[in-house]
Amino acid sequence: MAADINRVVLVGRLTRDPDMRRTAAGDPVATLRLAFSSRTRESDGQWADRSNYIDITLFGARAELAERHLAKGRRVGIDGRLSWSEWEAADGTRRQGIEVVAGDIFFLDPPPDDEQQAA
Repeated sequence: MAADINRVVLVGRLTRDPDMRRTAAGDPVATLRLAFSSRTRESDGQWADRSNYIDITLFGARAELAERHLAKGRRVGIDGRLSWSEWEAADGTRRQGIEVVAGDIFFLDPPPDDEQQAA
């Protein structure tokens, strides 16, 4: 029997600064929102770009690096896996969502001038 594959590779821009928190055990966790485009053919036959947004979760040292070096608008590459979750909202309705748990993150923009001077 063939094994399932759960791998995602994305390149896009951050829609907000990383949001850092810690687990009960003190491990760092950062969440990002990534925007990326895909091309689709419209009903009139013309090609158009469509924006897509997905939440990204980073753990450990990668989370700390993201918090320290990334900001809204920065271009990044993500290599990770999809993770689905279900929860009950405050109004009692059942909600579900999908995110990417990043295994690797690639900083694709040069660091801002203030980071280059500090290095």
